[in-house]
Amino acid sequence: MPFEILSQRTLATRDEIEMRLLTVLWNHPLCRDVRLEVLGIPRNARGTNWTVSLEQVPAYAIFETTDIVTEIQSAYDLAA
Repeated sequence: MPFEILSQRTLATRDEIEMRLLTVLWNHPLCRDVRLEVLGIPRNARGTNWTVSLEQVPAYAIFETTDIVTEIQSAYDLAA
């Protein structure tokens, strides 16, 4: 099963993932003031090898931001 999870994700560099996240967040009217950093981590049980450090999130955008980050995280895998 872990191989199936990996094969469904697109490989991208840290900068590409960060740019995609920032673009999607900027296009959402509530999430324009979100500040984040993409961090590489050892692969975890869910099969991801990167996470997001949310540095600044307005209170009114918490749910939208976490939903967007979750969707991007399920679509991309950090390239080695």
